[in-house]
Parts: sequence; structure tokens; C-alpha cells
Amino acid sequence: MNRIDRLTGMILLLQSHRLITAEQIAAHYEISVRTVYRDLAALGEAGVPIIAEAGVGYSLMRGYHMPPVMFTEDEAAALFLSGEVTEQIADESLREALRGALLKVRSVLPSERRDYLDKLSKSTRVWLKRPASQDDDCHQALMRLQEAVVRRRCTTLRYDAGNRGEITTRQVDPLGVVFYGRQWHLIAYCRMRRAMRDFRLDRLVDWEVLETTFTGHEHFSLSEFLDEAIRGKQLIPVSLIFQPQVMERVHNEIRCPTVEEECLPDGRIRLDTLTGCLDWLAGWVLSFGTSVEVAEPLELRAMIRNAAFAIAEAHGGAFERNSSALLT
Repeated sequence: MNRIDRLTGMILLLQSHRLITAEQIAAHYEISVRTVYRDLAALGEAGVPIIAEAGVGYSLMRGYHMPPVMFTEDEAAALFLSGEVTEQIADESLREALRGALLKVRSVLPSERRDYLDKLSKSTRVWLKRPASQDDDCHQALMRLQEAVVRRRCTTLRYDAGNRGEITTRQVDPLGVVFYGRQWHLIAYCRMRRAMRDFRLDRLVDWEVLETTFTGHEHFSLSEFLDEAIRGKQLIPVSLIFQPQVMERVHNEIRCPTVEEECLPDGRIRLDTLTGCLDWLAGWVLSFGTSVEVAEPLELRAMIRNAAFAIAEAHGGAFERNSSALLT
């Protein structure tokens, strides 16, 4: 990024934050803090009214707005692709909001940019396996729960814990929304359990954002909670050896935190990872057939072997009855 683009972007960054520190600006543009100071000084000399609060950060003078900035082709394309991804992984509440936003963006583009996006939409597809809810009309929760997090609104959940059909009613303090393992999750303080909990949105039977607000949790960090949740699980070291032609699928589907990959002399790829559920991993490994070998642990090797024998036995009777017909 050249300096002119960075200075323009810096104004937009200031305009989009009530207050921002030099360190945050430096991290955003991957530049030094000293360079940030020089850029801010240059903007001030050019007449941009930047307010500096010692030890706090920077902001734009109230009422100052940069004139609308036209999107480049790359920026418009990036917004289009983000919309395509969101269509796959979000519920209807978020998809509808994003469609409206992208429609507004498209409306201010010049005709050649709109033509570019039209051609892009016909030639580009994002195909992800979007998690299906039990009843789409009852699970449009994402945007409302995001609002509850931001506005610190108490929320009542009717939740199917473990997807076993045992419905419990929980009142929670919603603190974050995160997408992982191909599902959206609400991270919240559960008043019934008196502890932080992770609620999968596809297991919500019903929910209600209340008018009452909650206090506390000022020092809660979503990133730290997720890190501690991973560390707190009893993770099992696993080594899997894959044929190279299936590695793209492996990278797209594996839900375990990858530790290390090694290319073996015979061309196969050894993947050392951690898992908290051997049952799930065994089923996933089986789907690769002979393109994978479990190096360790022995327990997982035994699970794969036993499952393979069970599959062979389940299909053996039909095969034996029809083997003579197949041979002739």
C-alpha cells in the first residue's frame, strides 16, 4: 500500500472508531508506531482535525466526515465474496442484513463497477456445507444475539444440551458469538450453572432477549476463554499418514488443532495433531479409505480396524449371495 492510500485509509479508520491508539493503527497497517506519528502529523498539516488525548488515543473532531470514497474493483469484489461466504455459514437474520448492505454498496458504484460485479457473480461460487438448523424459522438468532452481546441484555435460552432431547431453560449473560467447527456458538455466563458456557446455536429450541441488562464480566476476553477451553480439554496426540492427493480435503475438514506436518520419503504426509474425541476422528478417518494410515495411538488403530471388520461383515452376506452372479 502506498502512502496516499494509507493516509486515506487512516482517516477512514479514525472515522470508524470513537477512539483508537497509535499502536492499534500500527497493527492495522503493519507499520511502526513512529510511522503512525508521522502520518498523523501529515494529516494534521493537511487540515484533517485530529484530536490527540495524551495516554488515551486519537479521534476525529466531532462533525468531521470524509466525503464518500469510491470502491475499487478489488474492494467491491472482496465485499461480494464476503457476502457469498456469509450466505453459506450464517442464518437468515445475518444474510438478510448483509444483502441489504451489499445492495446499498452496489447502488453507489459506477456502471462499469456494477458490470464487473455482475460478471463476477456469474463466474464465482463459494460452496460450503452450511450447518442446517432443525427449523430455520425458529433459529434466526444470530443478529439478535449479537445485539444482546453488544447491549449487554439478559437472554433466556431453551437449550437441547448434547442434542439428546433434554430441554433446559437457562438465563444467561451473552458475552460473545464465535464460529468454529462449522457451527455458530454463543459464549455466555449461565446463571443456572454459575459459570461460563458454550452454547451451539443449532441446539437452541427457543430464545428471548430480555429488556433487563446485566453488569459485570468487564474483564472477560473471548479469545482467552477459547484458549482456556482448548487447554482444559483432555487432548490426545494423534499421528495420521495421508496420501498427498487427499491433503486438500484434510485441510478443509480437519477440526483438530494441527501441530505439525511432515513429508515422508515415500511422498506421504504425516500429520501430528491433537483431538478430544477419538470416536469422531475414527469416523472421519474411515471416510478416507486406504488413503490414510493411523500411526498412533494404538487405540485409534484398533477402532479403525474393528469398524472396518464390522462394515465388511455387514456387507458380507449380500455379497456372498450375489457373488456367483457377479462372477458370471
